[in-house]
Amino acid sequence: MAKKPERNADDAELLKQAFQDVTPLPGRTINHAINRTVPTPPTPKISKQSGTRERHAHPISSRADAQLPEIRHGDAPGLDKRSAQRLKRGQMEIEARLDLHGLRQEEAHRALTSFIAGAHSAGKRCVLVITGKGQVSEGGGVLRTIVPRWLNQAPNRTRVLSFTHATPTDGGTGAIYVLLKRQRP
Repeated sequence: MAKKPERNADDAELLKQAFQDVTPLPGRTINHAINRTVPTPPTPKISKQSGTRERHAHPISSRADAQLPEIRHGDAPGLDKRSAQRLKRGQMEIEARLDLHGLRQEEAHRALTSFIAGAHSAGKRCVLVITGKGQVSEGGGVLRTIVPRWLNQAPNRTRVLSFTHATPTDGGTGAIYVLLKRQRP
């Protein structure tokens, strides 16, 4: 990716001179201070029991990912309504499956990232990630709640277009349909 050219004081002064005679349209306000800072990710929570940081609190690691909107179950930014409905109803062909049952968080995270990268590079579009429903107590399994976060983080977010819970025949809330972006030539 090409780097943006650096701006210097001379350029800013020339721009200011060029715009000194410009008047805003009626009813419009001038925004003199544009906030260009990237918000800092929240610091990981410290577990009371062990005194260590929680492993699943991964910050977004690149500016490109910070600009992409977060995807939630069923959301489909950039996807047409018909395709979004087909994904939600389980009508898209599942081209690959990943079963995370019995894996620890670190193993599951590595497996998911590797699986998404491999499926994307192979040109696959719709994949099924099976997390399992987990224990019934306190909202279900750990993987079931953390996999959507992982799909929204680098490097997965740049490859994922949308995801939603699977239909009951494919695992229901214990599985996720993931629609991958098409590869750019």
